[in-house]
Amino acid sequence: MLKKRLMKVQIILVLGAVFLASCGAGNAPEATPTLGVSQIQTFAVSTFSSALTMTALVAPTNTPAVTQTPLATIPSLPTSTGGIPLTGTTPGAPLGGVAATASCYGLTFVSDVTIPDNTQMSPGKAFTKTWKVKNAGSCAWDAGFKFQNTGGEAMGATAFTLPAAVPAGQTYDISVPMTAPNKTGTLRGNWRMANATGQAFGDEVFVVIVVGSYP
Repeated sequence: MLKKRLMKVQIILVLGAVFLASCGAGNAPEATPTLGVSQIQTFAVSTFSSALTMTALVAPTNTPAVTQTPLATIPSLPTSTGGIPLTGTTPGAPLGGVAATASCYGLTFVSDVTIPDNTQMSPGKAFTKTWKVKNAGSCAWDAGFKFQNTGGEAMGATAFTLPAAVPAGQTYDISVPMTAPNKTGTLRGNWRMANATGQAFGDEVFVVIVVGSYP
């Protein structure tokens, strides 16, 4: 649009110059040279070329679009640790690294059959302590399980070996021969059942006697 307007202005100026030159020929004291057709065409072409140059200067220069640099691809993090358990060093173990154990064995104290607590004894007296207990687990006690002293006074007794299996839910009387120690005072011995691997389970039962004379 700008280029066409500039061309029109240039042509009008050329024609106006020619017209003024022809009109002033009679008044001027000296003769003004008359432009021929070829000269007018040459002048018009030159003017047109100048107009094109001006248009090129005025027209805005297209700026190439900025090429965006693609962002670096961040590698994805692994979703597993190669199968290493997070709970401990042993599969299924807690954080401490000790494997969890669960036993189907159980024992519950029912009553004292003989020698109730604080029974008076003289030093060196032999007696038999009997506890009534119940298999409170879901597995039978196997023959060979040991009922043994776990602390306090053993009172001369040795571990009792279970002679036969005891089914789950059944009660059983455990009798252990003992001897009162040759010392006075209130004495206590603790006992507990253990399976074939030596693992103790169930309630810890005890015997309590008083050796010496009462006040």
